[in-house]
Amino acid sequence: MKTLRDRVAVVTGGASGIGLGMAQAFAAQGARLVLADVEKAALDEAVAGLEAEGATVKGFVCDVSDAAAVARLAEQTLEAFGGAHVLCNNAGVAGGSPGGLWEAPLDEWDWVLGVNLMGVVHGLRSFVPILLQQEEGHVVNTASMAGLMPGAGIYGVSKHAVVAMSEGLWRDLRARETKVGVSVLCPGWVRTRIAESDRNRPEAPREPVEVPPEAEMMRKIVEGFIERGKDPREVGDLVAHCILEDRFYVLTHPWESMVRARMEDILEGRDPVGAPPPDAGEWSEMLER
Repeated sequence: MKTLRDRVAVVTGGASGIGLGMAQAFAAQGARLVLADVEKAALDEAVAGLEAEGATVKGFVCDVSDAAAVARLAEQTLEAFGGAHVLCNNAGVAGGSPGGLWEAPLDEWDWVLGVNLMGVVHGLRSFVPILLQQEEGHVVNTASMAGLMPGAGIYGVSKHAVVAMSEGLWRDLRARETKVGVSVLCPGWVRTRIAESDRNRPEAPREPVEVPPEAEMMRKIVEGFIERGKDPREVGDLVAHCILEDRFYVLTHPWESMVRARMEDILEGRDPVGAPPPDAGEWSEMLER
């Protein structure tokens, strides 16, 4: 895409965090916005804030794990603006549970994969046909650095799937010689409410779950890194730039060495050791870069 001015950008999970950061960046470049989120109060606040800054924006409550709800979001977008040019499949939850993958309850798998993976599937199915009707278009799927490295439990599984889906989408669209571009966003630590994802569980609030001490320590470490992470607006500006450049892989942090290490492990037949432990100092050094 050559410009975002007067284009219609749809952002799921747009009421806060990276989604709102992208919406702010797009609005600054003259885009019209559709924000979708499962939290009505936060959505209303985000829409009001963007309108106060002069943006043209519509907000719709939408649970991306529900295919019918996303199909309705596409209809609402067409009713509001007559088209769509940018789709940001951004809604996501952290999820996961203490213990091994085999110990996680099925409802945890259903929730995390329903939002993080099937939410992207539903977005593509409902909006790509619309993008193909425009003279230009772009899809941004929010994955994670967890989608480029081993580990990270159910969340990591979902984000690896989003990376693979994005790569497949890119190939499919190129094979048809369309003008629709694709980017996969793989953020590192960003100041969002991802650690508070439980607030949006279908059964929230739920009964407290006993957490082993080591898992509780990990949670606190992760929350600390999130608090010190990048500003979501900075990530939004990067995404807007990458859309205009038609860049596929979008990394928010200079952690290429970690991706390279994983690729080398695969090629050399080594075990998936993964990233250094969170208390190993290297995390802090990478965070400050």
